[in-house]
Amino acid sequence: MHKNTEQKKEKEEETNKLVKLAECEYNQLKQEAGQAKEYEDKMLRAQAEFENIRKRLEREKQEFIRFANEGLISDLLNVVDDLERTLELAQDKHQDLAAFLKGVELILAHLYDLLKKQGLSPIEAKGKIFDPDFHEALLNTETNDFQENAIVEELQKGYLLNGRVLRTSKVKVAKKPETRAEKPEEQR
Repeated sequence: MHKNTEQKKEKEEETNKLVKLAECEYNQLKQEAGQAKEYEDKMLRAQAEFENIRKRLEREKQEFIRFANEGLISDLLNVVDDLERTLELAQDKHQDLAAFLKGVELILAHLYDLLKKQGLSPIEAKGKIFDPDFHEALLNTETNDFQENAIVEELQKGYLLNGRVLRTSKVKVAKKPETRAEKPEEQR
């Protein structure tokens, strides 16, 4: 045990060595140590502030996501109200089909206006040249009435949302009829 005690004393002496410094060097080290402590405090405060900002932004982002469509949904409720009133009239056995159709047309126009206000616009298709970025060819038809790769018929409307394709137009595309050239008989 005597050996362990000696080793402990030697280690303590090594860690508690006295170093001679000039007073100006000592004061400079003391000043630098104070500045280092001050910088450490500032860094810790900045990290805490950064973490608080990150958490606040995350909360705001989640809140924004939850209520991002609030305006659109509020506007759609007016269309839902119109459809419910139209349905009630139809269920009350009103025989005026023309008035019923006019009501549905007005509701559809209201819905189109609402969607346009949100940045939705239809993709022009019929008569245009097929573009795979905007159109999806479901059928080809042989015809001389349209030029090659022209869109003959729009089967389902496509839409852009603020200039970006939301849904491609489903189309029928023209192709020139194949001419059947006579094949030469194979020789045996």
